[in-house]
Amino acid sequence: MKRESAADKVFIFFNTLFIIFLIAIVIYPLLYIVSASISNPTLVNSGEMWLFPKDITFEGFERVFQNADIWNGYKNTIIYTISGVLVHLFILLPCAYATSRKDIPFKKGIMWFFLFTMFFNGGLIPTYLLIKDLGMINTTWAMILPNALGVWSIIVARAFFQQNVPNELVEAAEMDGATDFYIFFKLVLPLSTPIIAVMALFHGVGLWNQYFNALMYLNDSSMYPLQLVLREILILNEMSVDMMMSGQNLESFAEQARIADIIKYAVMIVSALPLLIVYPFLQKYFVKGVLVGSIKE
Repeated sequence: MKRESAADKVFIFFNTLFIIFLIAIVIYPLLYIVSASISNPTLVNSGEMWLFPKDITFEGFERVFQNADIWNGYKNTIIYTISGVLVHLFILLPCAYATSRKDIPFKKGIMWFFLFTMFFNGGLIPTYLLIKDLGMINTTWAMILPNALGVWSIIVARAFFQQNVPNELVEAAEMDGATDFYIFFKLVLPLSTPIIAVMALFHGVGLWNQYFNALMYLNDSSMYPLQLVLREILILNEMSVDMMMSGQNLESFAEQARIADIIKYAVMIVSALPLLIVYPFLQKYFVKGVLVGSIKE
């Protein structure tokens, strides 16, 4: 075993300190938000609560979950996320596999066409008019189809197929009489679990946090996703505080401000918790799945 020199020990020491510093930077905001969501907002605003909860109260969560729109928003967001991920994978996987094959005609032209769309788009107003002309305003499709596929996803999945699906395997299957559909569904997809998990999670996170499409294309509040519902709750509480200030009712203003503060942190937890629960189950696929984009052809 090679002995560590003094320089190695110094290097390892400072690397360890740097890693601890990075971990603290990441963990502290999460711990602060969790603690603030169950602490007395007066202590939070005064700075007395800076790490661990003080004067614990669950009033913020009670007020959030008493709102029936929250549960409806959860349901809508789950529907949009699951449906959107399925549509995303349904389009992405065949497209990425097809462009990864060496025998596809006009392969370079197709990829250049894809890349062109990364730099140019129609803009916000033409996109809205297109969605309107397609009859998707105030429908579930308005939340799913406009961002159903991204070129970046195609490039990453294509690199994965090129690296992890040997041409010899495909050629052997073709010699045995297997069709392209059989090769794709029976050989390629079973080998593609890491990239499927990574792409599903990436797209799912985007759909879960999405509110702009809902703001643009949905008029019916019963179809609002969770993020838009939470946004309205925060806005209504801020408006109530402003109205109290203009009325010069100091006691009512102080109470409404306290409620707005305690709801703010509870809303953050409510919106982020499902993703924090799902992530650990897919984490093992990340190292293999994410790094495929750096592999050269």
